[in-house]
Amino acid sequence: MTVTESGDTDGLGPQELMGSTDEAAFLAEFPHHTTLAGSPERDGPGAAPLILQTLWGFEGSLAEAIDRSRAEGFDGMELNLRHSALEGLKALAVRSALEKAERTLILELVTGGAYVPDLGRTTDQHLEELDGLLAEALVLQPLKVNVITGSDSWGWVEQQRFWGRALGLVERYGLNVSFETHRSRCLANPWGIARTLEAFPALRLTADLSHWCVLAERLMTPELAPIQAMASRVDHIHARVGWSQGPQVSHPFAPEHHEALEAHGACWALFAERHHAQDRGALTVTPEFGPDGYLPTLPFTNQPVADLGEVNRAMARWVRELLG
Repeated sequence: MTVTESGDTDGLGPQELMGSTDEAAFLAEFPHHTTLAGSPERDGPGAAPLILQTLWGFEGSLAEAIDRSRAEGFDGMELNLRHSALEGLKALAVRSALEKAERTLILELVTGGAYVPDLGRTTDQHLEELDGLLAEALVLQPLKVNVITGSDSWGWVEQQRFWGRALGLVERYGLNVSFETHRSRCLANPWGIARTLEAFPALRLTADLSHWCVLAERLMTPELAPIQAMASRVDHIHARVGWSQGPQVSHPFAPEHHEALEAHGACWALFAERHHAQDRGALTVTPEFGPDGYLPTLPFTNQPVADLGEVNRAMARWVRELLG
């Protein structure tokens, strides 16, 4: 998807604004809804967290995604800017549908060619990609933007150069951007996070601790130095439970994974406490158990050992109770 918008809508009718009669039909599926009973507060230092539904692995349309997120009790959706659900839709159509259905949007931007970056991509190439992606994200007006960028293969001098320019782009576009602690990326190593955060005070984080569990081969717990260093810089959480040998347990509520669940939950509670104290509005959380090699499967049949939809819904309920 390439999102474009002229910004000048005077004198244009609905079909011209939306780009096609198909998009007009898409919008017509969503009458105005009032806020659901029990919906969390939207702002303020002590606001309840907003829980987003991941579209990782989802193959339906945006209309279907919106309907699903409402039916399953989520506050909105998190999806990659290149997700097929956005394909062919103009920015105005997407924004209007989300607004009418009262859905919060978090966009995910990925540089480097894929989730595991091409080692041949330079810092300049990553920055050029990021510039273009932020420009596209801007017209969709997301609540937040989660960025997966850079490479863990870069040395400190190269990383410093990269972060200085990347944060300059964030300032230029004025979006609420946080950078994910993702394997193979600049923030892959928990033991280097304190130095990076000290050097770049404007750097905000998406905490996905499951990646760090794999790299450090241990559970992340609140007393560890990396967790203490990052606690006041977290704006968004990916609520997936990892363990020392992998980024995703078979089922977070299975008794054999109780220790891992409690360790992650304790860190998330610390992040929420620090976030609330900073008057930064509602913390956002996306339960993000997913496919693509993350979900364990049975040998020979390759059948998944758990239902991802059920796991993410259960995690959403648990997080609301934990952080609400």
